[in-house]
Amino acid sequence: MIFNSVTEKFIFYSFPAILFSLIPFFLITGPFLSDLSVSLIGLIFLIYCFKEKNFSYFKHKYFYFFLIFWVYLVINTLINNFNFQSLKISFFFFRYGIFVIAIFALLNFDCKFIKYFFYCIFICFIALIIDGFYQYFVGENILGWSKTNRTSSFFGEEKILGSYLSRLWPIFFGLSIFLFKQKNKTFILFISIFILSETLIFLSGDRTAFFYINLSAIFVILFSQKLKKLRLLTLFISIFLIVMISLIYPSAKNRLIDKTLNEMNLGDIKDEDSQEIYIFSKIHTNYYITSYRMFLDNKILGVGVKNYRNFCGDEKYKVNKKSCSTHPHNSYVQILSETGLIGFLFLIVALFYFCKNVLRHALLKFKAKSIFNDFEICILSGIAIYLWPFVPTGSIFNNWLNIALILNFPFLIWSIKSNKTNN
Repeated sequence: MIFNSVTEKFIFYSFPAILFSLIPFFLITGPFLSDLSVSLIGLIFLIYCFKEKNFSYFKHKYFYFFLIFWVYLVINTLINNFNFQSLKISFFFFRYGIFVIAIFALLNFDCKFIKYFFYCIFICFIALIIDGFYQYFVGENILGWSKTNRTSSFFGEEKILGSYLSRLWPIFFGLSIFLFKQKNKTFILFISIFILSETLIFLSGDRTAFFYINLSAIFVILFSQKLKKLRLLTLFISIFLIVMISLIYPSAKNRLIDKTLNEMNLGDIKDEDSQEIYIFSKIHTNYYITSYRMFLDNKILGVGVKNYRNFCGDEKYKVNKKSCSTHPHNSYVQILSETGLIGFLFLIVALFYFCKNVLRHALLKFKAKSIFNDFEICILSGIAIYLWPFVPTGSIFNNWLNIALILNFPFLIWSIKSNKTNN
């Protein structure tokens, strides 16, 4: 990137870097500010590219793959059960791809704003940990918001405290390794935050988030070079704290373990109307059956982007009155039912590419070599939780979830390219 004045540098570098650094704060407030930041960063970067007549940043295989997927979403929407809501979602989906390339370009120009982004996550985690534990033990947070049935801290009725912590945890952990030496006294504070945040995810009662944080931990332990002992230490201490708290306050344990088993029809309280084992729960099973019926009827293109909500009430698809929702609560099932086999192929290709490179990395470890450094492994662990197929999820077209996901990609692409350049 080349700037002809201080003003240009502020507009095209400093301002987008500030917006990016503040996204961890914005995600706590909801999807609006974070989505506005993503859109503005992408728009400013496009203006810069047109001004300089330089589009070389987009000559990247990952962007080409994303671009083809985006084109398919738009075409699918236009020819398949068209409605303006679906068109708005699919058309503006391109902002995520441009955002990733924009941040990658900023990192290539000057990566010093990584520290500002890290400190924003650091402050957010500390604030949520203090407020979350206070709410769990006292019954209301520092703003006076009651806990109701789950600890949610500043997220209030959204109840996505665990989701926020589990999805940003890999980036936070990875950046702390990247920016600070592990023997540094400051790093002891980070370790404490890592442990307490894992514990708070359990106490939040978010079962998917608790699975994610453990999946991320296993991934780092298996594939990192020098982080095994540290990650095992934080994991074991957090498990110890969870066990101790559960013995005194069993409510979180009841939700994550007992309620899960009961909903799967494996616990002490069984469904009197059925002896079947449910996939996560009876209502989730109904969603998946409804989605499968949609897929059988629309194998190639699906029912259309975010159209599950519009077709789940159809008599030929629904299982019962409770089989209808805004989305089928599983990314793979949603992609299959809403975008068909063509859309599902993109997801499978991404999964295959991810697994292929991770397995290559694992095999090279036996020869004392590696494809990814430990920072990249941490970021990859954050991507792995999104690619894991066997877990209830939010909508794949949810703005908040997509922003939390794409935060990983600029760091990963930049780090890989930097290492190749240095080597």
